[in-house]
Amino acid sequence: MSASIPIPFSTSPNVAVSVSPTSTNIHERFRQPSGGLSLNVRLPKVLHPVDNEGLKLLLLENISQEAVKTFQAQGFTVDHSTKAMSEDELIAKISQYHAIGIRSKTKITEKVIKAASKLLVIGCFCIGTNQVDLHTASKAGIPVFNSPFSNSRSVAELVLSEVIALSRQYFERGYEMRQGIWNKQSKGCWEIRGKTLGIVGYGHIGSQLSVLAEAFGMRVLFHDVINIMPLGSARQVESLDALLAESDFITLHVPELPETMNMISTPQLAKMKQGAYLINNARGKVIDIPALIDALKSKHLAGAAIDVFPAEPGANGSPFDNQLNTWASALQSIPNVILTPHIGGSTEEAQRMIGEEVSSALVRYLNYGSTLGAVNFPEVDLRAITAEQGNHVRICHVHQNIPGVLRQVNEVLSPYNVEKQYSDSKGDIAYLMADIADVSPQDINRLRELISRTSANILTRLLA
Repeated sequence: MSASIPIPFSTSPNVAVSVSPTSTNIHERFRQPSGGLSLNVRLPKVLHPVDNEGLKLLLLENISQEAVKTFQAQGFTVDHSTKAMSEDELIAKISQYHAIGIRSKTKITEKVIKAASKLLVIGCFCIGTNQVDLHTASKAGIPVFNSPFSNSRSVAELVLSEVIALSRQYFERGYEMRQGIWNKQSKGCWEIRGKTLGIVGYGHIGSQLSVLAEAFGMRVLFHDVINIMPLGSARQVESLDALLAESDFITLHVPELPETMNMISTPQLAKMKQGAYLINNARGKVIDIPALIDALKSKHLAGAAIDVFPAEPGANGSPFDNQLNTWASALQSIPNVILTPHIGGSTEEAQRMIGEEVSSALVRYLNYGSTLGAVNFPEVDLRAITAEQGNHVRICHVHQNIPGVLRQVNEVLSPYNVEKQYSDSKGDIAYLMADIADVSPQDINRLRELISRTSANILTRLLA
């Protein structure tokens, strides 16, 4: 006998469909109501800006087509490019867009944000957000979303592959074979079983890598600025110096911050084991690369794998040479050095998950005002207005975090029934969401105008 399962986001209330239990997995079957009874679900109402202006999005750097489809399904106009844009190009174009999606090459600077008169939200379809001026964005009332975890597995697998490739020198041997040279040798080639992997930064990537490395028989040490419960048999060490001294392979998984810039330079390289290897798939500026070149040329280090660089080309096919980084040719000439073009999270699976996560966050903000997951903004959310609440309006009010704002806003709202309200602050910025009942179409624009006139207003949107 089939069981009825409600469709919570159907266009018609209380719609149920019959699904054979054999067509669902065991978890879905256990979630079904007993006896095959249908459940009535309060459907969320799709909200729209009261000015009814069509939202226009700019997506750069070949962001996943799944993200493009997600935005188009919402009725948004999407301009999609496979390339990054320079600051001047963005300044010329950004004024027509309500949202922008980027990866790591496009820089959203203060000048770009000041030119973005309509911009409501920024999506970084990657882990980091250092390519965005977060402070200026928050002052302009623009939340920034990213995907801090979706490519963790891809990066962890790349690191482990690099560990094996470095220990067996097979990038060199493969290149020699392409040149017609047969050079079979075992000198300087090692199994990774029994070797020590030192992980700097034991977050989502570092911890996944830890498990994978132990499965290969490696001993794992890690260093982090906070105490973390290790996975498996990994052991946390108190200092970076201790990690450097004990590890055969060092891999970096830290953000780019003032305190991590050039965290691996001449003194740290000197503390590494003779014949050790260094891997960086984190951020380009955390290694002093000229110092690394010296350590490789002196044979103190046996090899390195670098996926990220202080300066990177803006588009595929662009040169990676001494004009971009003055040491490029010196690094390229050293044996047993793996150089890859920032491919850490560049797998189909990772890009699909990143596209889904960030596009969903942008849709939630544009349609419902939710800032959950924003990196530079107070995280505020309210339960959905239901389809039955046709005369409800949601107010999204970004303002300076100073005393007296709520009093001013609540005076404006006092003639109405405020059904839900939530406010939070982060630094100099505060964000208020409120759902107002029994608002006539004639009152909507007046409400927005009155709230926008309050002394601390940065940005006010009304969704109805």
